[in-house]
Amino acid sequence: MISYLLCSALPLALTVAASESASSFAGSTVSDVFPPPGATITADQSYFPDASQVEYAGPTPTGAELEAIATAPAAALNSNIYPLLAPQTPYSGTGAPFEVIRSWGNLSPWFSVGSNAFGLATANPQVPAGCELEQVHLLHRHGARYPTSSDLPTLFAAHLHAAANSTGFSATGPLEFLNTWTYKLGAELLTPFGREQLFQLGVGFRVKYGELLNGFIDLPVFRTTSNYRMVESALNFAAGFFGVPDYQTSYHQEIIIESGGFNSTLSPNPSCPNSDNNVAGLLGLNATERWALVYLNMTASRLQQYVTGLNLNATYIYAMQQLCAYETVALGYSAFCGLFTEEEWRGFDYSFDLDFWYGSGPGNPTAAAQGIGWVQELVARLTKTPLTTFDTSMNSTLDGSNITFPLNQPIYVDASHDTAISTIITALNFTTLAANGPLPIDHIPAFQTYHVHDIAPFATNLVAQVLSCPASLGVVSNTSAAAGSASYIRFLLNDGVVPLTGISHCETPDPNGLCLLDNFIQGMQERIAEVDFVYDCYGNYTAPLPGSDNIIDGRAPQ
Repeated sequence: MISYLLCSALPLALTVAASESASSFAGSTVSDVFPPPGATITADQSYFPDASQVEYAGPTPTGAELEAIATAPAAALNSNIYPLLAPQTPYSGTGAPFEVIRSWGNLSPWFSVGSNAFGLATANPQVPAGCELEQVHLLHRHGARYPTSSDLPTLFAAHLHAAANSTGFSATGPLEFLNTWTYKLGAELLTPFGREQLFQLGVGFRVKYGELLNGFIDLPVFRTTSNYRMVESALNFAAGFFGVPDYQTSYHQEIIIESGGFNSTLSPNPSCPNSDNNVAGLLGLNATERWALVYLNMTASRLQQYVTGLNLNATYIYAMQQLCAYETVALGYSAFCGLFTEEEWRGFDYSFDLDFWYGSGPGNPTAAAQGIGWVQELVARLTKTPLTTFDTSMNSTLDGSNITFPLNQPIYVDASHDTAISTIITALNFTTLAANGPLPIDHIPAFQTYHVHDIAPFATNLVAQVLSCPASLGVVSNTSAAAGSASYIRFLLNDGVVPLTGISHCETPDPNGLCLLDNFIQGMQERIAEVDFVYDCYGNYTAPLPGSDNIIDGRAPQ
């Protein structure tokens, strides 16, 4: 059974009238609704019966469930951005061509990460030969969205509109398009491409892991939050996974309230006051603003020569880079993309690394505390042990029920936000991602391992595979493992296998990223015990400024 939420239309700040001159509506906000105003809508649905009423469906036998993650000879990797037009930069002719669309941090679409991105050069998303898949856990982000209501692109549009309605505004050369450019982006909802991302993620997950559906004894329970784009994402994933219209009756969609005063491991921020107040809430923003002044130092003067009556500074230039990303994933193309060099795009990408590192990652003192609730849920699912203690962001009402928090599913699917997923990865202690931290705020480090475009892009997906592998496979083991076979776990982040060597009892490297399940559980129990949720989220301490601290595990300084 699926629950639906309704969302009212957002108010418009400015509307373009057809009679306005080109310069006067530059920067204006444009919004459309469907059906268009005045459209004639046939109310009598008897003219359009649904498929069950029409009948004559033809043959409908189903085939066997798929498990391509184990049976295919190679992994199917994601590089699809259709129908977007990927922006290009001049190719220098050395090395792999630079791809602008992969340099937008958490505003990038998700792509499959290469096998060596996290340090396991020979690992593969496919189940290792000889192993059998027992269970899978998916944590994914929502799809591509419009900017949030307070994002810089709306500020730039208002700035441009004010300039266009004063005297002396004109733009030439590469900025000539600003003379007639209008702001066509909505706020916070999924874009059409964002809906496609989640539908395709659902289809891909069914092809890879569908065989596990044979192990269910009840309908699956998938979880999301009440945020509208989260519900949209969850339903689009389900439509891809189960098919239309079958998804409406094939599973239970649990919708957890995302708001102040409600606990949720998929949106832990409201449960952790220090993540928003002056203790830790502005660390990522502080680092990003300081870095923008460095990498955009010469950009404003380079572009200012093409426009009069409009003052460009680092803030507005940064907003223009954001507009390239947002317009591309919303409108399919953006004229802003061609304004910037490869170096400026690399600087833009690094700004998100700083934002997440210090805002919701290893460099934030509340990150591990925010993410540890989901880790507690994961351990409960892995051990099939009901939760009885609720001392973090867990929701005791929902997590305490075997109906809303079942422990016998072969497949678990949770939908969350980028920052929440960042805190969960920090709580899991994937230290190879943070190997060269803390990140400097005045230059990009030479051997950087923390990249947000790999960690939290639109539709990012973290998959935990629970496997049964024979001892003869040669995977890392210990004396407690059974002589014949044992259960293991490993994690794939956007298809890249993540080493678990930062987790206690999983320290010995394994080429496939495997760790004995019992060892992993023990390591996570120790991690849960060491994270002081009350102190990190409610304690009275001063968070060090970005670049001046050595926090690399998401814990408050003790």
